[in-house]
Amino acid sequence: QVQLVESGGGLVQAGGSLRLSCAGSGSIFRIQVMGWYRQAPGKQRESVATITTGDNTNYADSVKGRFTISRDNAKNTWYLQMNSLKPEDTAVYYCNAYVLQKGQAWRDYWGQGTQVTVSS
Repeated sequence: QVQLVESGGGLVQAGGSLRLSCAGSGSIFRIQVMGWYRQAPGKQRESVATITTGDNTNYADSVKGRFTISRDNAKNTWYLQMNSLKPEDTAVYYCNAYVLQKGQAWRDYWGQGTQVTVSS
């Protein structure tokens, strides 16, 4: 079984910063892609940022230049540094990983979500 646990959400004023962390645990053999997604009230879940094992990153246009995704392979942990936060960044943020467990097929796993609220 694989578990992803997020931390670092909270309430911040516009222009402020937050750092989210996601720690993967369990019978992880390999993680190919790690990512962050978010879902605001009444909206669909959207991709915020992803990073591959080769450190290739991809960002939503709305966060480019403000958010940075990084990873620590040894710890199966990845991060989302969020700067210059805006009220429209308010959402529940979910971490995601494409994981290979020994003897099993690749599959997606999700964290439980952490609330980020940006006040104006």
